[in-house]
Amino acid sequence: MKRIVHKHPLAIRWFHWINFPVLFVMIWSGLLIYWAYDPYKITIGSYTLVSFFPDGFYKFLKVPRRLAEGMAWHWVFMWLFMLNGLAYVIYTFASGEWRHLVPNRNSFREAIQVTLYDLGLRKTQPSFVKYNGAQKIAYFSIMLMGVGSILTGFAIYKPTQFSWLTSLLGGYKAARLEHFVLTVGYVLFFFVHIGQVIRAGWNNFQSMITGFEVIKRNDPKQPSVTPDPISEPIEPTPTPTPLVA
Repeated sequence: MKRIVHKHPLAIRWFHWINFPVLFVMIWSGLLIYWAYDPYKITIGSYTLVSFFPDGFYKFLKVPRRLAEGMAWHWVFMWLFMLNGLAYVIYTFASGEWRHLVPNRNSFREAIQVTLYDLGLRKTQPSFVKYNGAQKIAYFSIMLMGVGSILTGFAIYKPTQFSWLTSLLGGYKAARLEHFVLTVGYVLFFFVHIGQVIRAGWNNFQSMITGFEVIKRNDPKQPSVTPDPISEPIEPTPTPTPLVA
């Protein structure tokens, strides 16, 4: 027998799918800006282990000599990113969805259990209400990273007008490095997120489109989930018709 689990409200789905292309444009336009001065690298002594980024990378993406274009796109989409994020936070608190996102004292223990399960070192996936501990930590961290990106963005774009903010973040160079590290964090999260979506399967992906997920009762492959809320079973067991003498 199957049941429908309602997972994501319409507003959450809209915020999610709006944020995806907006963040993509932000990262792309940020790369056009970063090309003009790209000092960051990981070195061991005098040897450069990783350079962000080699010339071939820029040429492949046709990034060079597009600084003004990058700044224009970045500034416009920054407002969309900020407004969408603000609307998401307001809705999350107004609707009570924040209870599913904010990590609690058990989240880190659950995150370790989920990681062991993903690595094949644990046989069963730990139970959860809507998001497991690892998801709570990841999604809440992304919200904080969004705030950090906006603050560091203003600090490096208007360092004179927001001199107090730039100073609070450690100065212009520190704020620019922090902004860059946050961007790298988004990219890493994106790849992990896509990998987890593929691993979870189509049912999980469709829930972010339709808002619900169809699961089988007593399916050993499904984790123990307490949905919020659950509709009636879509394939009820037929009730036997009594025989008439």
